[in-house]
Amino acid sequence: MGVTQHVDARSARVTSYSSADFAPPTGREEEWRFTPLDRLRGLLDAADARGSVDTDVDAPQDVRVERVPRGDARLGRSGPPADRAAALAWETFGEALVLTVPRESVAGQPITVTTTGRGLDPASGHTLIDVQPFGEAVIVLEHRGDAVLSETVEVLVGDHAQVTVVSIQEWSPASVHLAHHRIHVGRDARVRHIVVSLGGDLVRIAPTVEYDGPGGDAELIGAYFADAGQHLEHRLFVDHAIPHCRSNVVYKGALQGEGAHTIWIGDVLIRAAAEGTDTYEINRNLVLTDGARADSVPNLEIETGEITGAGHASATGRFDDEQLFYLQSRGITEDDARRLVVRGFFADLVGRIGIPDLEARLMDAVEAELEAVAP
Repeated sequence: MGVTQHVDARSARVTSYSSADFAPPTGREEEWRFTPLDRLRGLLDAADARGSVDTDVDAPQDVRVERVPRGDARLGRSGPPADRAAALAWETFGEALVLTVPRESVAGQPITVTTTGRGLDPASGHTLIDVQPFGEAVIVLEHRGDAVLSETVEVLVGDHAQVTVVSIQEWSPASVHLAHHRIHVGRDARVRHIVVSLGGDLVRIAPTVEYDGPGGDAELIGAYFADAGQHLEHRLFVDHAIPHCRSNVVYKGALQGEGAHTIWIGDVLIRAAAEGTDTYEINRNLVLTDGARADSVPNLEIETGEITGAGHASATGRFDDEQLFYLQSRGITEDDARRLVVRGFFADLVGRIGIPDLEARLMDAVEAELEAVAP
């Protein structure tokens, strides 16, 4: 039996390992109303995934890297998917990648997982990142090439562990990427989840954060840049059900060109038991040309008044004329002034990755995007 999709509260949202529990979307559902369903290229269909992607891993020796069948008992511990595409990805992946940072182990270098698409047939994938208690790691998930990919990613952060997960989307212009990240934060653990979306025809990333013990700290950071006709969508859900946890969300996007469309949905739920919660989320969008559109929807649902703090903010605008005038009055050309403003807009977020070579590469990619900005 199908499950009714309309919900008024995030606490009532549907989750299931079975795609049959999610009715095929029509575009009228809150979960799908911004997504152009006709551009998903079969990722909402029940047929088995026919395509494939190549996945290469570069990890230090103290990190266990395994490829396991879908029946492995470790998979699925972060909880069930929250939409039809993620449930279908869960049902159709053949082999999962498991990265384990052992207890009290500190990964001496970043762990890099490079996913390369080899075609535009629908494909699915699953990755489990297990950072065990007191472990520390930085994990970079790179995506490139031609692909139509739906994937599920589990991030388990053990008690007192610390992890940074960076997901970078630099797909080809024809690619489609749907990803559902489920992040579990242990007692006194800290996770930094960073998303950078630059390439692809349609990209939709949906991180969910849940807490397994008090003292958990989650920082969610995102930077995205959409060009003409490109659809970049980021849907976040932070579920505070445990007392004395913290979350901070900062996403920034720029867009240019006819039909460029970005969507940011930030849902934060503070349940009745989550006393002492401290949370804030902010989204900023910079529209560089006519014909581009940014949708930004922060949502805050609070079931207890016994919290430390909760708030949200959202803003969408064009270049600050005063900033441009100030720079031009000092002999900087208009094109260079615009580049400086956009670089400054993104630099603080990209600088939080903590990998200098990667930060420089991504800022170069932003520069390349700006080459197409009309003066």
